[in-house]
Amino acid sequence: MSKLTVIVPCYNNEAILRDCLASVQPFADEIFVVDSGSIDRTREIAREFTDRVVEHEYVNSATQKNWAIPQATHAWVMIIDTDERATPELQREIKSLLSAPSEPEQDGYYIHRQNHFFGVPIKHCGWERDDCLRLFKRDLSRYEDKHVHADVLVSSGKVGHLESKLLHFTYESFAQYLEKFGRYTTWSAKDLLAAGKRPTACNLCLRPAFRFFKMYILRQGFRDGIPGLILCILAAFSVFMKYAKLWGMLRQNQPG
Repeated sequence: MSKLTVIVPCYNNEAILRDCLASVQPFADEIFVVDSGSIDRTREIAREFTDRVVEHEYVNSATQKNWAIPQATHAWVMIIDTDERATPELQREIKSLLSAPSEPEQDGYYIHRQNHFFGVPIKHCGWERDDCLRLFKRDLSRYEDKHVHADVLVSSGKVGHLESKLLHFTYESFAQYLEKFGRYTTWSAKDLLAAGKRPTACNLCLRPAFRFFKMYILRQGFRDGIPGLILCILAAFSVFMKYAKLWGMLRQNQPG
C-alpha cells in the first residue's frame, strides 16, 4: 500500500477551494495547501480540510510546485489546481491503484482533463486531448523550469495513463480571463526571450492565424458553437500578444 499527498496551490480562491478539496478528501492521506498570500478566506477554508496550510511566495506555477513537492509527507504526490475537481471515478481509481499490495507499475500517471469554458464543456478545439501528468512519485519528479505550461518530468521515464477524468473549470467570466491573460502572455513572452526567440512578421501574423485555423477547423472547434468560436479567437489573440510583448521586451533591452 502506498500513501498519497495531494498538493493544492492557491491564491484568493475562497469561492472554489472548498469544492476542490472535497473532491480529493476521499483518497488523500494528506492534503497540503500552498497559499501565495491570499487576502480572502482561502486559508480559513483550507483548514477545514487539513492542518498543513502554508504560505510561500509565488514566482510562477512551476517554481511553486517544485518547492512544494519535496515537502510532501508521502512518497506519492498528486497536484490539483483549485479550478479542478476529481470525479468519483477518478477518486476510486487512484484509491484502488495506491491501496494495492504491490507498488504501481509506473512512477507517474497522466490524467485526462475534461475542460469547461464559461461553464460549458468543450469537446473539440484540441481541448479534448488534454492529458496532464499529475500523479507521480515525489522523489523522481519535478516540473520544467518554465513560466507557462511546464510539464512534470519523471526521471525514470516510467509513466502511464489513468482512465478516469479530472474536471477542469477554466474561465467563468471575461474579467477572470483578462486577469489571467495579462499574466500568462507576459510569462510566455519571458519564456520566448529566454529561449532566444525573435518576434518576426510570421510570428505576429501567421502563427495567430494558424492557431485559429488549427483549433476551429482542424480540431473542429466550430462544433462547440459560440463558446468554441470565442475560445479559438482568444487563443489566437494570445499567440499574437505573447510575440508582441516579446517585441516590447527586446525594445526595452536595446541600448540608447
